[in-house]
Amino acid sequence: MLDALWGTLFPARCLGCNRRGTVLCLECAGSVPYLPAGACQRCATPPPRGRTCYACRRLSPALVNVRAVCIYEGVARTAVHTLKFRSGRYVAPVLGRLLRENLARQPLRADLVVPVPMPSRRLRERGYNQARLLAEQVVEQVGGTLAPGLLEKDDRPPQRTLAAAERLANLRGAIRCTDPARVAGRRVLLTDDVMTTGATLSMCAEALADAGAERVSGLVFARD
Repeated sequence: MLDALWGTLFPARCLGCNRRGTVLCLECAGSVPYLPAGACQRCATPPPRGRTCYACRRLSPALVNVRAVCIYEGVARTAVHTLKFRSGRYVAPVLGRLLRENLARQPLRADLVVPVPMPSRRLRERGYNQARLLAEQVVEQVGGTLAPGLLEKDDRPPQRTLAAAERLANLRGAIRCTDPARVAGRRVLLTDDVMTTGATLSMCAEALADAGAERVSGLVFARD
């Protein structure tokens, strides 16, 4: 009810043109930077110039593959920033629709859908975990069960503030599985808003694999 009242008093602005009344107008929907055909099937990197995708070498073997909908630029970048840093929970259904459209074209099944966790302090400050909002948008389509508390993360410096070489070290030992018995033998899908180096998804996948997960894959809205 409060969300409806807020939407009436302060209508959403289009992520592309800033026009009031819609989150993404029809014109700007045509500018969504979808990941092109030929992107790496394992890490969702746009088509490499050569035959080898070097980005895959950064991922943990525990992470089988990652799927992304968009390239992290233009209206997709604005959408992520709005969701993440501008109290933009209202953006989640639009991102969710784009994720579900991707899943409709390439079905994916999972037993558990696990949002990438946030440290408790940052969760209190923001009021929500954007990765969970996205997980809620796709859990039914993949046939799984939402498991938001299955991973915990210690409070470390934000990944966006670190160089690529520092990100894995920053997360080493920071993520753990809270209920290994629930994970054992299950197919797990990790969700997040954006993937850059893949360090966070890799560390989450390792924690889940150590707990006995049969398969861990990732689904993100955008690939940087």
